[in-house]
Amino acid sequence: MDIDKYLQNNKTSYLAETYKKLEKEEMSTKQMIESDPSLADLAHAELKDLELQKDAIMKQMEEILKEDEKEEEFPNEIILEVRAGAGGEEASIFAEELAQMYGKYAENQGWSVHAIDESRSAVGGYKEASFEIRGKGVYKDLRFETGVHRVQRIPSTEKMGRVHTSTATVAVLPVRKKTNIDIKPADIEIETSRSGGAGGQNVNKVETAVRIIHKPTGIDVRSTAERSQLKNRERAMSILTAKLQMLKDAEEAKKYSADRKDQIGTADRSEKIRTYNILQDRITDHRIKQSWHNIEKIMAGEISPVLEAMASYNGQEVEGEDPE
Repeated sequence: MDIDKYLQNNKTSYLAETYKKLEKEEMSTKQMIESDPSLADLAHAELKDLELQKDAIMKQMEEILKEDEKEEEFPNEIILEVRAGAGGEEASIFAEELAQMYGKYAENQGWSVHAIDESRSAVGGYKEASFEIRGKGVYKDLRFETGVHRVQRIPSTEKMGRVHTSTATVAVLPVRKKTNIDIKPADIEIETSRSGGAGGQNVNKVETAVRIIHKPTGIDVRSTAERSQLKNRERAMSILTAKLQMLKDAEEAKKYSADRKDQIGTADRSEKIRTYNILQDRITDHRIKQSWHNIEKIMAGEISPVLEAMASYNGQEVEGEDPE
C-alpha cells in the first residue's frame, strides 16, 4: 500500500504514521508465526485485529482527502466585491444595501465577515467595497451572485415621484488553497499610502494601505483595513491571485460552456442577473426566470429562497442552511 500521499498531507500525516506502525507490527507478528508455529492461533487473532485497525485508519484518511477535494471545488473562503454602477449616488446606496444583505446572510450562517477595503460616495454609499467571508459552504452558496444587480425605485431625493433605475455589480471570488497562478514580481506594481477612516493615530502617520496593479491584465486590488502594511500586502496578493485564477477559470469555462450543466450564464460582472423592483415588491432573477416577493425581508439577509432556487437549478444543495 502506497501511503505517500497521506504522509504528505498535514491533515492525514499523523494517521499515516500510525498506519505504518501497524504495518510493522503486522510484519513482526507474521515473523513470529514463522519462528514459533505454536503461537499461530494467538498471532492470527492479532493479525485480524491489526487489519481492522488499518482498515479504519485508511477509511478515515480517504474521507479527509475527499473533504479536501470538495473544499478545493467549493472553498470555505471568498472575496465579495460590490461596486456602484449606473445611477450615480443612488447606485452607491444600492451597492451598500447589497453588501449589507450578504453580510446579514453570512452572520445568520455563522460565517465571519472582514472588511478589506471601502470607498464611499458623497452620500455615504459604496463606490466600491470588498470583504473577506469565511465559513462552511460560503462559495457553494454565493457563487452565482456574480453579475449586475439592478434596482428600480423612487429615490428619497426624487421630487417628482419618478422611478429611477440604478445598478451595482457583485463579484464572488473563491480563495483556493491550491492554485497554479504564478505571479512574477516584474508583473506587479505596488503602491502604499495612508489608510483613511477609523483606526487611531497609526493610520494617519504610517503608510499601511496597499494597492497592487497587475500590469499584464490591468487588474487593480487594494487592501486598507489591516493595521500593518505587510498584512495588507498579503491580503492584496491573495485577492489578486483569486482574481487571476477566476479569470483563467472563466476562459476555460467558455471553452466548454455548452457541455456544463452547472453553468448559469458566464459568471461575468457585465451580465445583468437580477432586478429588484421596489414598487412591485418583486425580485426577479433573469437567468432562471423566477421571481420572489417580500424584498424588505430578503434585503435583511433572508436570501435563502433565492440561493436555494439557483442551487436547485444546478442540481445542488445550499450548504449554508445548516451551519455548524
